Amino acid sequence: MICVVSHDAGGAEVLAGYIAKHSLECAYVLAGPAVLVFERKFGRLAIPSLEEALGRCDLLLCGTSWQSDLEWTAMGIARREGKRSVAFLDHWVHYRERFVRNGEERLPDEVWVGDSIAMDTARKCFPRLPVRLVPNPYVEDLKRELAVHRKLIASDSSISRGLKVLFVCEPLSEHGLLEFGDERHWGYTEYDALRYFLFNLFALGKPVDIVVVRPHPSEPTEKYDWVRDEFGERIVVGGDRLLLEEVLESDVVAGCESMAMVVGLIAGRRVISCIPPGGKACGLPQPEIESLAKLIAAMNPP
Repeated sequence: MICVVSHDAGGAEVLAGYIAKHSLECAYVLAGPAVLVFERKFGRLAIPSLEEALGRCDLLLCGTSWQSDLEWTAMGIARREGKRSVAFLDHWVHYRERFVRNGEERLPDEVWVGDSIAMDTARKCFPRLPVRLVPNPYVEDLKRELAVHRKLIASDSSISRGLKVLFVCEPLSEHGLLEFGDERHWGYTEYDALRYFLFNLFALGKPVDIVVVRPHPSEPTEKYDWVRDEFGERIVVGGDRLLLEEVLESDVVAGCESMAMVVGLIAGRRVISCIPPGGKACGLPQPEIESLAKLIAAMNPP
């Protein structure tokens, strides 16, 4: 039996897709946004303690989290008890940091990645670990779901002539504070990025009718209530529906370096990274992602 440990939504989507595809027998140790992800796919689940689940399993399969020590703790227990561990990386950035807490690194026995770009990055970060390419099951699921949702969701040009934009948030200040003791570790916060985008909507080249601000699954929805007061009635706080639905109802997907932006690309949407000047460059490797800073510069040549 496999002990599956997951907290963050991105990793949970990948793990749940892999388990469903292979019909694996598992014990689930879930917390945070991962609970809803797994229960959406498998129904109500019994969740034992980490120690109990690892005690009756031979293999640990986990994601990686920023705002939780759950997977990091599980890898430590697995190592202590001689249980093999595998971490499935669901992203393309900050690989090393995912396995470090308070200066202590805990690595799995093997790393799985979903594409060749991630494999190259992981091999450079973890030269002594086996790195296995496992086609990303979340991406495969998204492509199947796209065919269904496109039939159900049709845009109505009579309702809106301007752009509908989805801004996907990330709790950057919380990550920076938790991991590095500095909420501006990357040179900007989620508040900076969102304001930078909203002040520069003109750079999209067309009028914008509505901006849906989608909180990260680990963020409370009220975190962004201030945006409507500051930027007006065309701002709506979303996140109460499936990501794919909100992506498909939008013309543009904007953010910093969220996996949700890659979902936007898969859905055929225009995708823009809104990292403000002075911030760390976007680490997503997809060349189709545009830079808001470059769009602004192109409209204001020297």
